[in-house]
Amino acid sequence: MGLSDDGRAIVSNGARGMRSGRAMSGRPVVVLLPGLLCDAGVWAHQARALERDAGVVIPGFYGFDSIAAMARSVLDAVPGRFALAGHSMGGRVALEVVRQAPERVERLALLDTGVHPRKPGEETSRQALIDLARSAGMAALAARWLPPMVHPDRVADRALMEPLTAMVCRATPAIFEGQQRALLDRPDASGQLAAIRCPTAVIVGRQDGWSPVAQHEPIAAAIPGATLTVIEECGHMATVERPEAVTEALLAWLRREPEGSRAC
Repeated sequence: MGLSDDGRAIVSNGARGMRSGRAMSGRPVVVLLPGLLCDAGVWAHQARALERDAGVVIPGFYGFDSIAAMARSVLDAVPGRFALAGHSMGGRVALEVVRQAPERVERLALLDTGVHPRKPGEETSRQALIDLARSAGMAALAARWLPPMVHPDRVADRALMEPLTAMVCRATPAIFEGQQRALLDRPDASGQLAAIRCPTAVIVGRQDGWSPVAQHEPIAAAIPGATLTVIEECGHMATVERPEAVTEALLAWLRREPEGSRAC
Protein backbone atom coordinates (compact mmCIF):
# COMPACT_ATOMS: atom_id res chain seq x y z
CA MET A 1 0.00 0.00 0.00
CA GLY A 2 1.43 3.36 -0.99
CA LEU A 3 1.05 6.46 1.16
CA SER A 4 -0.14 9.77 -0.30
CA ASP A 5 1.30 13.14 0.72
CA ASP A 6 -1.65 15.19 -0.52
CA GLY A 7 -4.56 13.99 1.59
CA ARG A 8 -6.17 11.84 -1.09
CA ALA A 9 -7.68 8.45 -0.42
CA ILE A 10 -5.31 5.50 -0.30
CA VAL A 11 -6.61 2.22 -1.70
CA SER A 12 -4.84 -1.08 -1.19
CA ASN A 13 -4.44 -3.44 -4.12
CA GLY A 14 -7.03 -5.69 -2.53
CA ALA A 15 -9.67 -2.95 -2.66
CA ARG A 16 -9.15 -1.75 -6.23
CA GLY A 17 -12.14 -2.31 -8.47
CA MET A 18 -14.56 -2.35 -5.54
CA ARG A 19 -18.12 -3.31 -6.31
CA SER A 20 -20.96 -3.29 -3.76
CA GLY A 21 -18.58 -2.76 -0.86
CA ARG A 22 -16.32 -5.71 -1.69
CA ALA A 23 -13.10 -5.89 -3.62
CA MET A 24 -13.34 -7.77 -6.91
CA SER A 25 -11.56 -10.58 -5.08
CA GLY A 26 -14.71 -10.96 -2.97
CA ARG A 27 -12.95 -9.90 0.23
CA PRO A 28 -14.62 -7.44 2.63
CA VAL A 29 -13.58 -3.79 2.66
CA VAL A 30 -12.26 -1.92 5.71
CA VAL A 31 -12.23 1.88 5.72
CA LEU A 32 -9.76 3.58 8.10
CA LEU A 33 -10.38 7.26 8.88
CA PRO A 34 -7.47 9.45 10.11
CA GLY A 35 -7.70 12.25 12.63
CA LEU A 36 -6.78 15.92 12.72
CA LEU A 37 -3.71 16.63 10.53
CA CYS A 38 -3.22 12.89 10.09
CA ASP A 39 -2.91 10.95 6.86
CA ALA A 40 -2.57 7.31 5.84
CA GLY A 41 0.74 7.03 7.66
CA VAL A 42 -0.97 6.73 11.05
CA TRP A 43 -2.72 3.56 9.85
CA ALA A 44 0.29 1.96 8.13
CA HIS A 45 0.78 -0.93 10.58
CA GLN A 46 -2.92 -1.74 10.75
CA ALA A 47 -3.36 -1.51 6.97
CA ARG A 48 -0.54 -3.97 6.30
CA ALA A 49 -2.13 -6.50 8.65
CA LEU A 50 -5.73 -5.98 7.57
CA GLU A 51 -5.09 -6.12 3.83
CA ARG A 52 -4.13 -9.77 4.13
CA ASP A 53 -7.85 -10.53 4.51
CA ALA A 54 -9.62 -7.38 3.32
CA GLY A 55 -9.44 -4.49 0.92
CA VAL A 56 -8.31 -1.37 2.79
CA VAL A 57 -9.28 2.22 2.00
CA ILE A 58 -7.84 5.22 3.87
CA PRO A 59 -9.60 8.45 2.87
CA GLY A 60 -7.92 11.84 3.24
CA PHE A 61 -9.56 14.90 4.76
CA TYR A 62 -7.46 17.73 3.37
CA GLY A 63 -9.61 20.64 2.17
CA PHE A 64 -12.69 19.90 4.28
CA ASP A 65 -14.26 22.19 6.87
CA SER A 66 -17.19 20.12 8.12
CA ILE A 67 -17.64 16.67 9.62
CA ALA A 68 -20.75 16.10 7.50
CA ALA A 69 -18.85 16.81 4.27
CA MET A 70 -16.05 14.47 5.32
CA ALA A 71 -18.61 11.72 5.92
CA ARG A 72 -20.26 12.30 2.55
CA SER A 73 -16.88 12.02 0.86
CA VAL A 74 -16.35 8.61 2.46
CA LEU A 75 -19.74 7.38 1.30
CA ASP A 76 -19.07 8.69 -2.20
CA ALA A 77 -15.62 7.08 -2.37
CA VAL A 78 -16.52 3.59 -1.11
CA PRO A 79 -19.48 1.78 -2.67
CA GLY A 80 -21.77 -0.61 -0.85
CA ARG A 81 -21.14 -1.85 2.68
CA PHE A 82 -17.89 -1.81 4.64
CA ALA A 83 -16.29 -2.03 8.07
CA LEU A 84 -15.39 1.41 9.39
CA ALA A 85 -12.74 2.51 11.90
CA GLY A 86 -11.99 6.10 12.85
CA HIS A 87 -9.26 7.61 15.02
CA SER A 88 -9.79 10.91 16.88
CA MET A 89 -11.48 13.30 14.39
CA GLY A 90 -11.91 10.23 12.20
CA GLY A 91 -14.03 8.64 14.92
CA ARG A 92 -16.39 11.59 14.77
CA VAL A 93 -16.52 11.26 10.99
CA ALA A 94 -17.26 7.54 11.39
CA LEU A 95 -20.24 8.31 13.61
CA GLU A 96 -21.50 10.82 11.05
CA VAL A 97 -21.17 8.17 8.32
CA VAL A 98 -23.31 5.89 10.48
CA ARG A 99 -25.85 8.69 11.00
CA GLN A 100 -26.07 9.41 7.27
CA ALA A 101 -26.10 5.81 6.03
CA PRO A 102 -26.33 3.20 8.82
CA GLU A 103 -27.19 0.46 6.32
CA ARG A 104 -23.76 0.89 4.69
CA VAL A 105 -21.68 0.17 7.83
CA GLU A 106 -21.17 -3.48 8.81
CA ARG A 107 -18.80 -2.87 11.73
CA LEU A 108 -17.67 0.20 13.64
CA ALA A 109 -14.48 0.93 15.60
CA LEU A 110 -13.96 4.20 17.49
CA LEU A 111 -10.42 5.02 18.63
CA ASP A 112 -9.31 7.85 20.93
CA THR A 113 -12.31 9.99 20.10
CA GLY A 114 -15.41 11.63 21.55
CA VAL A 115 -19.08 12.29 20.95
CA HIS A 116 -19.61 15.61 22.76
CA PRO A 117 -20.11 18.95 20.98
CA ARG A 118 -17.88 22.00 21.41
CA LYS A 119 -16.91 22.74 25.00
CA PRO A 120 -16.80 26.23 26.59
CA GLY A 121 -13.52 27.94 25.78
CA GLU A 122 -12.57 25.40 23.12
CA GLU A 123 -12.73 27.89 20.26
CA THR A 124 -10.13 30.10 21.94
CA SER A 125 -7.62 27.29 22.36
CA ARG A 126 -8.13 25.98 18.83
CA GLN A 127 -7.84 29.49 17.37
CA ALA A 128 -4.52 29.96 19.16
CA LEU A 129 -3.15 26.91 17.34
CA ILE A 130 -4.51 28.17 14.01
CA ASP A 131 -2.80 31.51 14.62
CA LEU A 132 0.47 29.75 15.48
CA ALA A 133 0.36 27.73 12.26
CA ARG A 134 -0.26 30.85 10.20
CA SER A 135 2.35 33.01 11.94
CA ALA A 136 5.17 30.53 12.59
CA GLY A 137 4.48 27.61 10.26
CA MET A 138 3.58 23.96 10.57
CA ALA A 139 6.85 22.89 12.20
CA ALA A 140 6.22 25.32 15.06
CA LEU A 141 2.68 23.99 15.34
CA ALA A 142 3.95 20.40 15.47
CA ALA A 143 6.39 21.30 18.24
CA ARG A 144 3.57 22.63 20.40
CA TRP A 145 0.66 20.38 19.41
CA LEU A 146 2.23 16.92 19.20
CA PRO A 147 3.87 16.41 22.64
CA PRO A 148 0.56 16.38 24.59
CA MET A 149 -0.81 13.90 22.05
CA VAL A 150 1.56 11.08 22.99
CA HIS A 151 2.49 9.23 26.17
CA PRO A 152 4.77 11.50 28.25
CA ASP A 153 7.58 8.93 28.08
CA ARG A 154 7.53 9.05 24.25
CA VAL A 155 7.95 12.80 23.74
CA ALA A 156 11.72 12.42 23.26
CA ASP A 157 11.36 9.27 21.13
CA ARG A 158 12.65 10.43 17.74
CA ALA A 159 11.49 7.27 15.98
CA LEU A 160 7.92 8.19 16.95
CA MET A 161 8.02 11.99 16.88
CA GLU A 162 9.94 12.64 13.67
CA PRO A 163 7.43 10.85 11.38
CA LEU A 164 4.56 12.55 13.21
CA THR A 165 6.22 15.94 12.76
CA ALA A 166 6.80 15.24 9.06
CA MET A 167 3.13 14.31 8.71
CA VAL A 168 2.00 17.57 10.30
CA CYS A 169 4.34 19.48 8.01
CA ARG A 170 2.81 17.84 4.92
CA ALA A 171 -0.35 19.82 5.68
CA THR A 172 -0.76 23.59 5.45
CA PRO A 173 -2.21 26.22 7.78
CA ALA A 174 -5.30 26.41 5.55
CA ILE A 175 -5.84 22.64 5.80
CA PHE A 176 -5.41 22.81 9.57
CA GLU A 177 -7.85 25.69 9.92
CA GLY A 178 -10.49 23.90 7.85
CA GLN A 179 -10.26 20.77 9.99
CA GLN A 180 -10.34 22.83 13.17
CA ARG A 181 -13.50 24.59 11.95
CA ALA A 182 -15.02 21.17 11.29
CA LEU A 183 -14.26 20.10 14.86
CA LEU A 184 -15.60 23.31 16.37
CA ASP A 185 -18.86 22.82 14.49
CA ARG A 186 -19.05 19.09 15.17
CA PRO A 187 -22.42 17.57 16.05
CA ASP A 188 -23.34 16.06 19.38
CA ALA A 189 -23.28 12.35 18.53
CA SER A 190 -24.21 11.02 21.96
CA GLY A 191 -27.88 10.62 21.07
CA GLN A 192 -27.20 8.14 18.27
CA LEU A 193 -25.12 5.63 20.21
CA ALA A 194 -27.97 3.52 21.57
CA ALA A 195 -29.28 2.92 18.05
CA ILE A 196 -26.03 1.38 16.76
CA ARG A 197 -26.48 -2.33 16.17
CA CYS A 198 -23.37 -3.54 14.34
CA PRO A 199 -20.30 -5.05 16.08
CA THR A 200 -18.56 -2.05 17.66
CA ALA A 201 -15.13 -1.72 19.26
CA VAL A 202 -14.11 1.26 21.38
CA ILE A 203 -10.33 1.57 21.77
CA VAL A 204 -8.32 4.13 23.76
CA GLY A 205 -4.81 4.67 25.10
CA ARG A 206 -4.55 4.43 28.88
CA GLN A 207 -2.61 7.72 29.03
CA ASP A 208 -4.63 9.57 26.39
CA GLY A 209 -4.80 13.03 27.91
CA TRP A 210 -6.81 14.51 25.04
CA SER A 211 -9.59 11.89 24.87
CA PRO A 212 -9.25 10.01 28.18
CA VAL A 213 -10.45 6.55 29.12
CA ALA A 214 -13.25 8.11 31.20
CA GLN A 215 -14.61 9.67 28.02
CA HIS A 216 -14.76 6.30 26.26
CA GLU A 217 -16.38 4.27 29.02
CA PRO A 218 -19.85 5.86 28.58
CA ILE A 219 -19.52 5.58 24.80
CA ALA A 220 -18.94 1.83 25.02
CA ALA A 221 -21.69 1.48 27.63
CA ALA A 222 -24.20 3.29 25.42
CA ILE A 223 -23.66 1.14 22.30
CA PRO A 224 -25.34 -2.28 22.63
CA GLY A 225 -22.75 -5.04 22.72
CA ALA A 226 -19.76 -2.73 22.27
CA THR A 227 -16.35 -3.78 23.61
CA LEU A 228 -13.91 -1.42 25.31
CA THR A 229 -10.18 -2.03 24.89
CA VAL A 230 -7.67 0.09 26.80
CA ILE A 231 -4.17 0.13 25.30
CA GLU A 232 -1.60 0.26 28.09
CA GLU A 233 1.33 2.72 28.13
CA CYS A 234 -0.23 4.69 25.29
CA GLY A 235 -1.36 8.24 24.63
CA HIS A 236 -3.73 9.70 22.04
CA MET A 237 -1.83 8.56 18.94
CA ALA A 238 -2.53 4.91 19.66
CA THR A 239 -2.19 3.56 16.13
CA VAL A 240 1.48 4.61 15.98
CA GLU A 241 2.41 4.54 19.68
CA ARG A 242 1.30 0.94 20.20
CA PRO A 243 0.65 -0.32 16.66
CA GLU A 244 0.75 -4.03 17.47
CA ALA A 245 -1.80 -3.74 20.29
CA VAL A 246 -4.16 -1.65 18.17
CA THR A 247 -3.84 -4.03 15.24
CA GLU A 248 -4.59 -6.99 17.51
CA ALA A 249 -7.72 -5.25 18.80
CA LEU A 250 -8.90 -4.47 15.26
CA LEU A 251 -8.30 -8.02 14.07
CA ALA A 252 -10.40 -9.31 16.99
CA TRP A 253 -13.12 -6.80 16.04
CA LEU A 254 -13.15 -8.02 12.44
CA ARG A 255 -13.34 -11.66 13.51
CA ARG A 256 -16.18 -11.08 15.94
CA GLU A 257 -19.40 -12.75 14.86
CA PRO A 258 -22.29 -10.27 14.53
CA GLU A 259 -25.45 -10.80 16.54
CA GLY A 260 -28.61 -10.05 14.62
CA SER A 261 -28.32 -7.17 12.14
CA ARG A 262 -25.09 -6.73 10.22
CA ALA A 263 -25.73 -3.01 9.66
CA CYS A 264 -25.38 -0.14 12.10
